[in-house]
Amino acid sequence: MLMLLMSSPAFALTRDDGDDPGPGLSVINTLGLYVAAPIVLFLVIAGLTMVLARNSDNSATHAVNTHHSR
Repeated sequence: MLMLLMSSPAFALTRDDGDDPGPGLSVINTLGLYVAAPIVLFLVIAGLTMVLARNSDNSATHAVNTHHSR
């Protein structure tokens, strides 16, 4: 029980040594960082993958005839 009381959130109000939280993020900054940035990063990676995959589709790197006649 004592450990439960010692870990209560009320102690989060006191600052530790070296604790310097800095300014908070605005709503626009938060949406940009956690929503827009991952979407843009995904689109860049997907676009690079598509472009590089299109450039590597040539006949020299693939087997010419993989189907066998019966």
